[in-house]
Amino acid sequence: MSLRRQPWLVATGFVIGLLGLAFLGLGLWLVALGGSLYYAITGLALLACGLALTMRRAWGFWLYGLILLGTLAWAVHEVGLDGWQLLPRLFAPALFGVWLCMPWVAGRLGARGIGGRWRWSGALACLALALLVIGAGYRTTAARHVQHAPVATAAAAPATDPALPEDEWRHYGRGADGRRYSPLAQITPDNVAQLALAWSIRTGDLPREAETKNGREFNFEATPIKLGNRLYLCTPHRHVIALDATTGRQLWRFDPENDTSANEYLACRGVAYAEAPAETGCPRRIVSTTADARLFALDAETGRPCPGFGEGGFVSLTDHLGPTPPGFHFITSQPLVVRNRIVLGGWIYDNQAEGEPSGVVRAYDAVTGALAWAWDLGRPDPTAPLAPGETYTRGTPNGWGTYTADPALGLLYVPLGNATPDYYGARRRPFDEAYSSALVALDIETGRERWHVQTVHHDLWDFDLPVGPSLVDLPGPGGGTVPALVQTTKMGKLFLLDRRDGHPLAEVQERPVPGDPLPGDRISPTQPDPVGMPDLGPPPLAEADSWGATPLDQLWCRIEFHRRRYDGPYTPPSLQGSLFYPAFDGVIDWHGAAIDPTRHLLIANASYIPFVVDTMPREEALRRGLIKPWAGFDSQEPYPKPSRFAVGPQYGTPYTTVVDPWLGPLGAPCHAPPWGKLVAIDLQTRRIAWERVVGTTRDMNLFGTHANLPLPTGMFNIGGTMVTAGGLVFMGATADDYIRAFDLRDGREVWRARLPAGGQANPMSYRGSDGRQYVVIAAGGHGGLRTRSGDYVKAYALPPGAGTEAGGAR
Repeated sequence: MSLRRQPWLVATGFVIGLLGLAFLGLGLWLVALGGSLYYAITGLALLACGLALTMRRAWGFWLYGLILLGTLAWAVHEVGLDGWQLLPRLFAPALFGVWLCMPWVAGRLGARGIGGRWRWSGALACLALALLVIGAGYRTTAARHVQHAPVATAAAAPATDPALPEDEWRHYGRGADGRRYSPLAQITPDNVAQLALAWSIRTGDLPREAETKNGREFNFEATPIKLGNRLYLCTPHRHVIALDATTGRQLWRFDPENDTSANEYLACRGVAYAEAPAETGCPRRIVSTTADARLFALDAETGRPCPGFGEGGFVSLTDHLGPTPPGFHFITSQPLVVRNRIVLGGWIYDNQAEGEPSGVVRAYDAVTGALAWAWDLGRPDPTAPLAPGETYTRGTPNGWGTYTADPALGLLYVPLGNATPDYYGARRRPFDEAYSSALVALDIETGRERWHVQTVHHDLWDFDLPVGPSLVDLPGPGGGTVPALVQTTKMGKLFLLDRRDGHPLAEVQERPVPGDPLPGDRISPTQPDPVGMPDLGPPPLAEADSWGATPLDQLWCRIEFHRRRYDGPYTPPSLQGSLFYPAFDGVIDWHGAAIDPTRHLLIANASYIPFVVDTMPREEALRRGLIKPWAGFDSQEPYPKPSRFAVGPQYGTPYTTVVDPWLGPLGAPCHAPPWGKLVAIDLQTRRIAWERVVGTTRDMNLFGTHANLPLPTGMFNIGGTMVTAGGLVFMGATADDYIRAFDLRDGREVWRARLPAGGQANPMSYRGSDGRQYVVIAAGGHGGLRTRSGDYVKAYALPPGAGTEAGGAR
């Protein structure tokens, strides 16, 4: 029989032979790096199999069966029955085995071909193997939903702030305490299945063409606040919108006409509320910021700028910052208004250079907009005004995340970032070393420091604190209560502190970490480890944890694992190239955690994404075109932005660093699932009560497509949770475009709704004028997660008349 009459057989043999060559070549490289022998051995066998098939030798068919059996044995030996780990090892080879058994392939082998009985038996066996792998994955997910301990019954609700009615949501976290807890109990696990869309609006604010390219991010991360029967929120381009809370009808809209062209990160997480005397003509105020670093106050009734605030309703935030190129200072998180102070820091375009604009934290009078104090690490007195031409200390750690406060104690809690640049710290000053990645408690009235606690020493990983702590009162050892706070971190570590003085309520130890940093730098020999609290950080990586869409992807990821430096958490940057896990996107990012104060339960969603960090001498980065020469901030030269957002030029240092997610050649993760979890922690026992994976692969696929099988692997997530007195946890966040509700008692999913875009925002809840409890989330997508963009705000409620009785807390 001529080759012309058996093209599928020849093509199949040719493909298998090419795969064998790839396996053999890359497998030998892996062996040389100290990795698994499997790929090199399998490569030889595949090469022989491919040659046999092209020559119409029947033994090629049987050899492939032996290869598949050997792969099955090796895979189970390496990862057991973890279905998601087995998937890249077995699924594609099994499907290829089905193809090989087809009549136009196996039926053409030898003089008469492989008999039909063997062909169809082999096809069924291969198909069964593929299906069993998927089934094992579902079994693995089910096994990861674990109830470690019963959840305590809700105690009497704690005393509420009399200035915060239970049907409102006046701060980003509802109260200044950052709990993200609603005392409403109309929606419960028993009736949440009836929850339906009550209204939906589109803001009209969508990304422009250049705002999603070269790593730039356009993220609709807003959590609305609710006052009376109105919602107030901001969009990525900084429009402020007022809505009727019951119908979603737009009442007014304000465009600050700001310049967003230089900003690499377009996001506005929320607005703030302030009150002023009636005689000001603007007694109820919505406070927000622009993308070009201005603070403004609007009349909550009309949306017009408050005339007595600053100049025409605006205050400049670049005063006394010194040289500040466009896009180097803006605010992504909402200001905090407490005790007539508007307090905020700012997002600094970090990892660009030494001597960037100051990370100063400032408080402004909520009525006049006048500066009340400025906490600057280089200046001892926060209330002392600066002389004309004087600037705040440049390059200091900045507090870009959400702040929280305890007005009764008069304390403001500021989560600090890192001194720039992030990945090289040889020239940091003593105060940089003391305050980078620290939680600082400031006096609300004066801005003077009361205490601080550092979570990372000499931070070389961009492990800055992205969100302030959540406050909770815990039972004391001798009766009474202890005012506590829980600080979440990008490392997944949880610090439980007394919020009066910062001393640990759960043990913190100093643990040794890897050494040998970049030439010229140093590294702290130990790092704080809060061993008295559960650690949500990932276990150390191993070669067997490598993942990928296909066996070739996984092989390449294994090579990358061995090529790069990896010594576990706190692996420093290196000229070899390092793996960071966790990394700057964090286990827990800017969304923080929610707290049920009646059960003393903390709810946190965690994400697991390793990153590759390539550090090179600046000359090499210039030669590769990653950066351009620049004379510094004091020169008249415009700042030359790097080729993409992942590139950190680190001007002023000897090195440039590029930070990317660890992905295979086809764009699939190099690290095996689970990629996302939801965890409940009992703050009295300091143990995990329950945990589960959360999210599916439905909207994440190769090449940026948004269609896939909804495999319940657990999914990357950004955006937080909300807890209600009705016994529910609400969460969007995951990259599969759903909002979900979970039973607070055991983590069981009890409701979900499909979103038209990524729900990477914190949900909130309130009671409308019709007596119904509403749950609201922004659905606009996230550039970092590559979810679908949109401009939606979605509100859900029970049908009219269904469950409108208050309902007891569960």
